Amino acid sequence: MSKLVPPHGSTALKPLLLEGKARQEELTKAARLKKIPLTSRETSDLIMMGIGAFTPLDGFMNRDDWKGCCADFSLPSKGGLFWPVPITLSAADDLARSIAPGEEVALWDTETQSVMGTMKVTEKYGIDKEYECKQVFRTTDSAHPGVRKVMGQGPVNLAGPVRVVSESYYPEMFPGIYQRPAEARKIFKQRGWSTVAALQLRNPMHNSHAYLAWIAIEICDGVYIHQLIGKLKEGDIPAEVRVKAIDALAGKYFRKDRVLQGGYPMEMRYAGPREALLHAVFRQNYGCSHLIVGRDHAGVGNYYGAFDSQKIFNEIPPNALELRPLPMDWTFYCYECRSMASMKTCPHEREAVIDENGQYQGGARLLLSGTMLRKLLSEGKPVPPEFSKPEVIAILKEYYDRLDRKVDVKLHGFATGQTL
Repeated sequence: MSKLVPPHGSTALKPLLLEGKARQEELTKAARLKKIPLTSRETSDLIMMGIGAFTPLDGFMNRDDWKGCCADFSLPSKGGLFWPVPITLSAADDLARSIAPGEEVALWDTETQSVMGTMKVTEKYGIDKEYECKQVFRTTDSAHPGVRKVMGQGPVNLAGPVRVVSESYYPEMFPGIYQRPAEARKIFKQRGWSTVAALQLRNPMHNSHAYLAWIAIEICDGVYIHQLIGKLKEGDIPAEVRVKAIDALAGKYFRKDRVLQGGYPMEMRYAGPREALLHAVFRQNYGCSHLIVGRDHAGVGNYYGAFDSQKIFNEIPPNALELRPLPMDWTFYCYECRSMASMKTCPHEREAVIDENGQYQGGARLLLSGTMLRKLLSEGKPVPPEFSKPEVIAILKEYYDRLDRKVDVKLHGFATGQTL
């Protein structure tokens, strides 16, 4: 019997992905149905439901669940089950009007021009988009990428149970990295792990990430380096490059029996604290008992405090999740300690000074961030060796050298020092 944490709100995973004959029959039926175009976020959410990562959801949310989720993290249709971020499907007015209650529709991915699944429409409803943004993102600023996505969606939400027929290109593009929750759980069980810490990544893995992972391994049986392979904002480094960099770092600087790299297809919302809770929900479904929550987890710009994503775990009901957070302090390389350190351990408070040639000029703490790393590499400037392992820097430098144009890496996240 597995000693891993149970799936969220359930005793078993609830994947909605059809296979074999059932899949072929659904595809044949879908060809005759009205098409509902999906945004990239909606497509990724559908895949997450398909693979069981969003257990126990069985489709896109109705109005009561949308409202409960926004207001107090609860789903009335699931007996008040904890859920932190709305999972909804929108449509244009004219298309929504043409759909009758109880009608089945095909869910169409406009990017790949393919059917992703079907849905029986049980409800059509309008929402207050500004209210959703205030609750989920804590802002209505259109410069926020998540706000922009919500405000740009259709005026009508469609609700109902779904049947998923495709995982898009992820299995083929990321073989061995892209994993369904059941597959990750199987590997954890084979390794004899009962406590697993998830390390959320959307940036290249630098020394602060490695340091957090090493700490987690001292506490848990293993660490799951679980990076986002879904859609990011412009300027972020592609998943295939990050996968290669993580392989290089984990293969040389970690015990192979204590680390596993995986990838998940969800699109980033950049919702900070709320998204940290969503990361916790689906990591529990993957079998993780802990989630490493560092500085500015899932944040963007200066919309959230550096440790808001840690604080929110103390604001939800104590029984909301089986998974527990591993809150980590600000980490950095200290030239006086001559090692990685954190605010809790290092007494040397002066910030390190690095010149434009990447040379150390004095001070102690070298604050590391994915934004800073991307900026240095995109500008062709040397990266201090204390920032990341040479194998990682070489892979990232090769990527930037191949770019046809200089990448404009904005510094709006640098002040808070995004790491996760």
